Amino acid sequence: MILDAARAAAGQLFTPEFRAVFFKTLGLTILALIALWFGIREVFDWLAMPWIDAMLPGLPSWTGWLGLIAAIVAGMGLALGLALLVAPVTAIVAGLFLDDVAEVVEKTSYPGDRPGQPVPALRAMVLAIKFFGVVILGNIVALLLLLVPGVNIGAFFLVNGYLLGREFFEFAAMRFRSEEDARDMRRRYAGTVFLAGLVVAAFLSVPVLNLLTPLFAAAMMVHLHKSLTATELRVAGARA
Repeated sequence: MILDAARAAAGQLFTPEFRAVFFKTLGLTILALIALWFGIREVFDWLAMPWIDAMLPGLPSWTGWLGLIAAIVAGMGLALGLALLVAPVTAIVAGLFLDDVAEVVEKTSYPGDRPGQPVPALRAMVLAIKFFGVVILGNIVALLLLLVPGVNIGAFFLVNGYLLGREFFEFAAMRFRSEEDARDMRRRYAGTVFLAGLVVAAFLSVPVLNLLTPLFAAAMMVHLHKSLTATELRVAGARA
């Protein structure tokens, strides 16, 4: 079920029906990451550069290569900071365009089903902003766990698998259910949603391709929600 949902979502990313939302999602994701890059750089210059400038002038001339090392470390730090913010940016962008993605998926893959109802814009933004903060904190924890032997990169997948799976699934489910019902359904299928979140985290870890994470994750969770709903209806029909 999870692999079927992932294949269906990946197969729709570059279709003509997705073209409009594809460019909107990709464009906003890139703009947000560019803005964050400059923001992180300014914060770094403000906090770190005075300390580096104060340290280097007093050193012998033959240690000038330390400046190059400092620049390299700074660049790596900026890149790492930006990488940690890709997931939160994904949540914000998804909050803006999830309904657009879901509508395309529903029309093209489930034309005979009742269409979902968009999540109220204000509520969607509140949820996305709240999730933005949670994912940042989660990735800070994951960054600290990178220093723990035996955990390392697995922390990134565990944290983002859980958080992204939870958020995108509930967003997709809320088009057909109340917020509480969507949360209850996610809890009933916690293992399935988590594994689906790991697929999203794996997609997120691929450079360049991760710019499409909001589009892929939203489409995948729409397919997964449809599959789980169909399973519940079959079970209920069999019991009746």
